[in-house]
Amino acid sequence: MTIQQLKYIVALDEERHFARAAEVCMVTQPGLTIQLKNLEEEIGIKIFDRNKVPLTPTILGTEIINKARKILREADEIRDFVVNEKNLLEGELKLGIISTLSPYLIPLFIKAMKEAAPKVHFIIKEGYTGHLMRDLEIGAIDAAIMATPTGNPNLIEHVIFKEPFVAYLNESHPMAKEDFYELQPGDKTELLLLHHEYCYNAQLLDICGLKSSDKIKEQFTYDINSIETLKNLVRAHLGFAIIPQLSILNEAKSELFKPFKEPIPVREISLVVSDSFSKKLLLEKMNEAIWNCLPESLKKDFAYRKIRWNDSPYFVKAISKVS
Repeated sequence: MTIQQLKYIVALDEERHFARAAEVCMVTQPGLTIQLKNLEEEIGIKIFDRNKVPLTPTILGTEIINKARKILREADEIRDFVVNEKNLLEGELKLGIISTLSPYLIPLFIKAMKEAAPKVHFIIKEGYTGHLMRDLEIGAIDAAIMATPTGNPNLIEHVIFKEPFVAYLNESHPMAKEDFYELQPGDKTELLLLHHEYCYNAQLLDICGLKSSDKIKEQFTYDINSIETLKNLVRAHLGFAIIPQLSILNEAKSELFKPFKEPIPVREISLVVSDSFSKKLLLEKMNEAIWNCLPESLKKDFAYRKIRWNDSPYFVKAISKVS
């Protein structure tokens, strides 16, 4: 028994004529006749007396048609409910965001979303990539802003923008006076990484052509989680860093950061949801709000190469420790 078959018997009851009912249902008359026959055989009851003119329901057929009308009304209510849920701009939304992006994007995002969806209450959680992917799958968060692709078939990714990486150097670095940064032979052991940020570190190693087994700093192991701490270590002449462009949003006059030459290494930033996420309009509003609050430099077209992380052996090996 299908919803379509129930629609057919209701149309037949209203039209009392096969040809007219088929026209109303936008189906061929033989097709409608076959579906009626299939339904009657399935339930073992004749719904219509075909010997009478006009077509007349049987006594039990009348009861079945009345129940069909009720079921179709409830199906319409379900459809309306789903449409309303998809377009609802109120309620609560748990939003995760990677820690290398959160301090720089969230203040801009919150301001934009206050105007776009003032009735939505956002609960924002910073986290590492692996943790956010897990939280999306188990329903602990509703959406996440993170670097993609994730390589996870259970998640849906809506790309928002490409964020360039820049080199953050101290004044004594050989490239400090240059317009663009190019990796120097001595830089490979000076690269500063973030503890636990596996996808971010995998991207940096990819940019520099390093493997996870390559030694970076031997005397000190930095157990840090903040890009701002990386920047302070650079200022103290303890290495150099490759950081996302949004992290220097308020340092326009600084000479410590240097862009890369084209094709510029970038990370892809997306809104990621589970395949069961239903609030489509809210997702569109969030996507639009993030794009609109970005600085103009991130909206321009430029030649780039996307730095992946999900297929990095370093990431796969590291992430298995926290899964």
